[in-house]
Amino acid sequence: MIEMVLKKMLKVNFWKIDIDKFQELYGYDLRFNASFRGKDKLSRNEMKMFQIKYLKYYRKAQAAQGTVWSRYYMHKLVKFSHKTGIQLYENMNLPKGLIIGHPGTVIINGSATFEGNLMLTHGVTIGRDIRGKRAGAPHFGKNVCIRCNSTVVGGINIGDDVLIAPNTFVNFDVPSHSIVIGNPATIHHRDNATEGHIGKVE
Repeated sequence: MIEMVLKKMLKVNFWKIDIDKFQELYGYDLRFNASFRGKDKLSRNEMKMFQIKYLKYYRKAQAAQGTVWSRYYMHKLVKFSHKTGIQLYENMNLPKGLIIGHPGTVIINGSATFEGNLMLTHGVTIGRDIRGKRAGAPHFGKNVCIRCNSTVVGGINIGDDVLIAPNTFVNFDVPSHSIVIGNPATIHHRDNATEGHIGKVE
């Protein structure tokens, strides 16, 4: 056991965060957020928004995984989560392309999986079902927008280009190119369902 720890400590990567990973993820996020706002670059004031600051903490914590700095950056992320209500730290696998629409409670189960280009707004919960045919956590395709106070739960699949409207409860599979509305929710096919609701990085 001690020998394994010593071998890990002797590796160069143990002592530094993955700067390339951080720059790739956070840089894409910034372009994605700017595109959502109809511009090429976020302004200085926009960079000070809580949700943009949260993205920076989150991506640094991701880049520090497996290093001596992991606990430090995770502590900072959790502390900032308590300040903002945004709780993504249980799931450290979010790929590039993340928009947090507003400060406010956002909770993501650690087992949920994502393919990228995701927009979340306040009051969103992504959870796990513990029993029955939907046991597990959701999988999300690319270009998904989840609006305020919506819940997505269970071992379900959400396709690409899906818009989940405000105050919607989803515990079933959703095909690509869909808008989901209501509780109980209904699915409406729509080509380019998320157009104008999320960013687009060329």
